[in-house]
Amino acid sequence: MTSIARQDPPGLAELFAFYAEAGAYDALTEEPVDRFAEGARLTQPAQPPAQAAARQAPVSESGPSAAPRTPFRDQQASPAPRPAATAAVPDEAQAALARELAAKAATLEELRQHMAAFDGCNLKFTAKSMVFADGNPDGAVMLVGEAPGRDEDIEGLPFVGRSGQLLDRILSAIGLDRTSVYIANVIPWRPPGNRTPTPHETEICRPFIERQIELANPKLLVTLGGPSAKTLLNTTEGVLRLRGNWRSHTTKTGTVIPTMPTLHPAYLLRNPAHKKLAWRDFLEVKARLRSLT
Repeated sequence: MTSIARQDPPGLAELFAFYAEAGAYDALTEEPVDRFAEGARLTQPAQPPAQAAARQAPVSESGPSAAPRTPFRDQQASPAPRPAATAAVPDEAQAALARELAAKAATLEELRQHMAAFDGCNLKFTAKSMVFADGNPDGAVMLVGEAPGRDEDIEGLPFVGRSGQLLDRILSAIGLDRTSVYIANVIPWRPPGNRTPTPHETEICRPFIERQIELANPKLLVTLGGPSAKTLLNTTEGVLRLRGNWRSHTTKTGTVIPTMPTLHPAYLLRNPAHKKLAWRDFLEVKARLRSLT
């Protein structure tokens, strides 16, 4: 008889890779779990001891005292259920709180602490970590992307995946690196499955990135991709129209920072032919930086 080697179903490896990229790291049960019902049970008031004992006491023909004894391990208290996350639909009150916390921060470290304690953006409850910044906050150039991806969410640093490696090579080509630039994102928490952040999520986080830019006070600002350019330049123009032209970002205190919109490294990985456009943009950054020194 000819033995047939057992083979994995076709596409299984690709399916697992998709789940990992979408953020599905933990195994789930085969049956759906009603988390809303669990939360309702957790919020129900506890029964009085007498009622609970009467409800739980076993009854037999010979009376309660004849109930069978329960094994010792069953008598041990079960661990208390984990409280449900306090996620809710963000409203204007949360946006106002974000503005208040951002304005109160006198240093970048204070801003980091305020953001870590802020629960007004539901992305915080699905992300593994808060991605605040990387690089040198005293650097002359600050680069701002849109939101962390899977690799960034795991490591807690911006631009550490394939797009980050490409960004490092671009910076090296104009004589810069992470010791001389400061890197952050408009949104510090990864959206589930790398989906596009909603306009409301962006507005909730806007005060934090604006204050972060204000506290870092770079000489030049580089926006990576269309979403960050639109947020920081208050425009609706597409990135291909914006890129290559110097714009200005004005902080809350009135400081005007020259800003170069350019293409996101992840976009360049998908569209290698446009790398030449980004290269021209970074040459402009290099020339402008020289003129300021």
